[in-house]
Amino acid sequence: MSTLRSNQQVPLVALDVWFENEMLYVRLSDGRELGVPVEWFPRLKNATAKERANWRFIGHGIGIHWDDLDEDICIGSLVCPELYPLSASTS
Repeated sequence: MSTLRSNQQVPLVALDVWFENEMLYVRLSDGRELGVPVEWFPRLKNATAKERANWRFIGHGIGIHWDDLDEDICIGSLVCPELYPLSASTS
């Protein structure tokens, strides 16, 4: 008996987003729930509850966009932040 194996990875996507106690929570398609401080995202930190609630998925769930804030968050940056370093110009 043989089994089929696929080398294709199933993309990790967000299924739900919510805020609680100054944390941003994201439920992922693999069953995990991630929580990060809104302090990491100044636009979200300074947003009203109404602005925070006005979000939508982009790229079929690979990202989250807040229209009122012009803010985008890539799910990959929450799962593996070391792959998305922040850089600042020193010139």
